[in-house]
Amino acid sequence: MKKPKYQLIVDFIKDKISKGEWEIGSRIPSQRHLAKMFDVNRSTIITALEELMADGLIEGKAGKGTVVTNNTWTLMGNRPSTNWNENVTLGIHKPSISTVQEINEAESNNNLIQLSKGELSSEMFPLKEMRSIVQKVSNQLTPFGYEEPKGNIKLRQAISDYLKIRGMDVSPSSILVVSGALQALHLISIGLLQRGSTVFLEVPSYLYSLTVFQSVGMELKGLPMDKDGIKVDSIYQTKEKGKSILYTIPTFHNPTGTLMQKKRREELIEYCEREQLPVIEDDVYRDLWMDSSPPETLKSMDYYGNVLYLGSLSKTLSPGLRIGWVVGSESVINRLADLKMQSDYGSSALSQLVATEWLSSGLYDQHLETVREQLKVRRRKALEALNKHLSSYATWDVPTGGFFIWIKIKPTFKVKRLFDKALSKGLLLNPGSIYAEQSGQFIRLSFGFASLAEIKIGIFRLSQIIKNQ
Repeated sequence: MKKPKYQLIVDFIKDKISKGEWEIGSRIPSQRHLAKMFDVNRSTIITALEELMADGLIEGKAGKGTVVTNNTWTLMGNRPSTNWNENVTLGIHKPSISTVQEINEAESNNNLIQLSKGELSSEMFPLKEMRSIVQKVSNQLTPFGYEEPKGNIKLRQAISDYLKIRGMDVSPSSILVVSGALQALHLISIGLLQRGSTVFLEVPSYLYSLTVFQSVGMELKGLPMDKDGIKVDSIYQTKEKGKSILYTIPTFHNPTGTLMQKKRREELIEYCEREQLPVIEDDVYRDLWMDSSPPETLKSMDYYGNVLYLGSLSKTLSPGLRIGWVVGSESVINRLADLKMQSDYGSSALSQLVATEWLSSGLYDQHLETVREQLKVRRRKALEALNKHLSSYATWDVPTGGFFIWIKIKPTFKVKRLFDKALSKGLLLNPGSIYAEQSGQFIRLSFGFASLAEIKIGIFRLSQIIKNQ
């Protein structure tokens, strides 16, 4: 006899609780989420939850949703169960904001049109070349163990050569291989900054969607931008000497796509050197230029070791490789390398060998040429759709690199709960609020991941949501 739908839901939740996957004190998914998971209406979910409440397994709590209050063992015995959930909030690292967590989860849903993802489409992934390189590396493999603290020396030499072409004369000894730029930020936060320090950064900024600095007691202080990047004179008004650092994405800024011009870069580096304000230059989008190569890096203007430079293959080749790098003075790199060894004993040796082959063989630069051409096509399609469907409701600037368009919805058409409404229409995008943009009028739209057809459909759906607010 076929079980009723509500009973399947009851059995599913009981199984989760009995296995300890949903421990005592944890919040179960919302009714909306469960209804979507089981493809049933809310009344079926409510029937299931009521039975579980009657059994004493869950309970609705004000401000917390529905939480697990017992498991089968605590119901059978007299001794209370260990409640790991009490420890969840005790760690020093703050959780991501709820919208970011929801976006992270939704980005694995292939049924959604992904206008949020900050990565290249699989259509641009060089599968043939990657297979060839992985095969070549595997044929040359010998038993390998942990790499040296700073990373494979051949990879660091390849990165050094790569950076030299881009105007940075950096020795391999001043390079640390990391598992992406985000790990670099984590290492910097725990190894170089004191609690209570101020991190200056553009507002809006991608960094606001993370808690890497706040978790170790830093305060983020936003600096206004114009079309050329950070307004340097805004730092004068707020700087606290000796306890500050500047984090910036001068090249194809995330989320706005802004490209800091050469004159502004010179002004910024001059100010930071004079005031001894250390700089983190996040340059992971540099190679994704479409119209002309960007101005030289802040690091190339740095003659005093004042700039820590972050690069990565995640945005240009594959996030799955987990290969990035930090460039700085040797003493700083030695410190960060020691911390990295304490945390993971080095990035994947296999990934480092693959990355070395990409950078040293010339295939990476060939791949970039293809990527730039594809991004031009995608940008054109996105702009055509925006002009056709959204020009009455929003404004935007044309990015010259990267894969983001920063869209400002006109005040007349401001939509409440736009993120939720878009998600209900099968469209995932990033609201400006997660980047500390307070007006609620901005969206970061990515044209790098979705197919050309999906970009067109997604922008049309977005226009309908705004039009029918």
